[in-house]
Amino acid sequence: MTRDERIAHLLKDKGERILVLDGAMGTMIQGYKLQEADYRGERFKDYPMDIKGNNELISLTQPQIIREIHLTYFRAGADIAETNTFGATRVAQADYHMQDLAYEMNVASAKLAREAAEIAESETPGRVCYVAGVLGPTNRTASISPKVNDPGFRNVTFDELVVAYKEATHGLIEGGVDLILVETIFDTLNAKAALFAVEEVFDELGFKLPIMISGTITDMSGRLLSGQTPEAFWNSVAHVHPFSIGLNCALGAKEMRPHIATLSRIADTLISSHPNAGLPNEMGEYDETPAQTAALVGEFATSGLVNIVGGCCGTTPGHIHAIAEAVKGLHPRDVPEIERRLRLSGLESFTAAD
Repeated sequence: MTRDERIAHLLKDKGERILVLDGAMGTMIQGYKLQEADYRGERFKDYPMDIKGNNELISLTQPQIIREIHLTYFRAGADIAETNTFGATRVAQADYHMQDLAYEMNVASAKLAREAAEIAESETPGRVCYVAGVLGPTNRTASISPKVNDPGFRNVTFDELVVAYKEATHGLIEGGVDLILVETIFDTLNAKAALFAVEEVFDELGFKLPIMISGTITDMSGRLLSGQTPEAFWNSVAHVHPFSIGLNCALGAKEMRPHIATLSRIADTLISSHPNAGLPNEMGEYDETPAQTAALVGEFATSGLVNIVGGCCGTTPGHIHAIAEAVKGLHPRDVPEIERRLRLSGLESFTAAD
């Protein structure tokens, strides 16, 4: 099946059922208990600095692990795999002095997810599995100064982010992704750089892929780290007419629900939710069981709030299987028609009166 055929099938699927994203990549990688030598592999055995923890590098040095993780999630019931590219940008990889590998990481990661999708499809004839190319937030923020005494200072510019995101997007598309997922957005300006980059790449290539957008409400204040409410966030990114808008990370499903309900009410596109397995305990670990997470996410579905569900930090194939079972056969949220108005955003949203 070609990418165009998969996208056509996806557009049909979205109106018929709730789609399921996969779960946490980092949680699964941790389960392999990889050591420094595992990260290095043969290719980087003499690299002059520690690189343990650079999970995106595993797509190059231990590709069989990443392929296996994707396949495990597909077998658990996921429809969409997220590529192992959360930190595969020139900006983020600079921490390891591996920025020149960013493009290669994106191509390789996309190919591994595509290979796993094809295996899963071969195991269940007629099944179609999708790959979402992940653009993570980077480890820098364009809106907030990292220096308390210098509020005007920035450690990255909009243009630098655009260059990095364009490179990553080109790599993901070369590797065979079906969608682009801009996720874990804590700074809307970073996200706007990513979206600007993605649209420039589409213009250069002469075709578009569906874009998924997923923000992160960082704490109980109900705002992104850069200060926006969910309404203001939606107003800031709605211009790209995304395939979906949603939230992931930081919160468990219980804490995320009111914000998903808000987006469900105001957005004229699909709604996605992939929460953490609850809130972390004092050891930074996640205790929420698959049954608990699935019950909460399943309620999102029965309440008509979502079109796409999955898991983030702490979730496993067990969680995804339980979530997939919880939403099986349920009708996806009906996308509302939203009255056309002038809608602006700062930290708060603004809708012009008649």
